[in-house]
Amino acid sequence: MSVTGVCQVCERREAEYACHRCGAAVCSVHFDTEQGVCVHCADPEGSEDVFSEGDTDDEVPEFR
Repeated sequence: MSVTGVCQVCERREAEYACHRCGAAVCSVHFDTEQGVCVHCADPEGSEDVFSEGDTDDEVPEFR
């Protein structure tokens, strides 16, 4: 299965994975490779901050 588009969590990075539980297209930062699910499905109670320290505007090029 090919994943295209932007990450449905951060809406910044290119999506590389599809969550095995909900089907969301997500980037490598917002995908738990051990569980094969997005960060929302990995933490359904929302107790973790889904945005990593790497989620800064400095790292993501702005397209105009």
